[in-house]
Amino acid sequence: MSQITVIYGSTTGTTQSAAERIAQKLNARCVDIASAKAEDLQTPVLVLGTSTWGFGDLQDDWMSAEKLLQDADLSGKKTAFFGFGDQSGFGDTFVDAMGILCQTALEKGAILIGKTSTEGYSYGASRAEIDGEFCGLALDDANQPEMTDARIDAWTEQLLKEIG
Repeated sequence: MSQITVIYGSTTGTTQSAAERIAQKLNARCVDIASAKAEDLQTPVLVLGTSTWGFGDLQDDWMSAEKLLQDADLSGKKTAFFGFGDQSGFGDTFVDAMGILCQTALEKGAILIGKTSTEGYSYGASRAEIDGEFCGLALDDANQPEMTDARIDAWTEQLLKEIG
């Protein structure tokens, strides 16, 4: 069994595609949150992905699975996050859902890995920003689709180093 599990919520397929690419790069299991079980959160390393909907809302499947995350003991688990948002159309809530997942995981004892720079983005505010960095990988297929693959590649290399 893999030591890493990528768990994602996807409405249009964009987050699923990114999750599958990330899982392949990390040699990880890839699980849709819509069908996830408590044991899927038991690997030593978790990578959680979501898109942001409306004005800073979690993707629907993550909202439906909120109890699963709330009941999980993430103490000592290295946990990384990735999220999709629209920095132009929704610049004041850019990748907020990623920040919501991060906050919940940290409250459950997770150890944050995979923070990234905010350079190269133009947005007003984000709940995913912690001390001037994103809590994970921010992706914007609406405005910067040509950067997605390179960002994923660089981030997964960073994660492999942080995982050790």
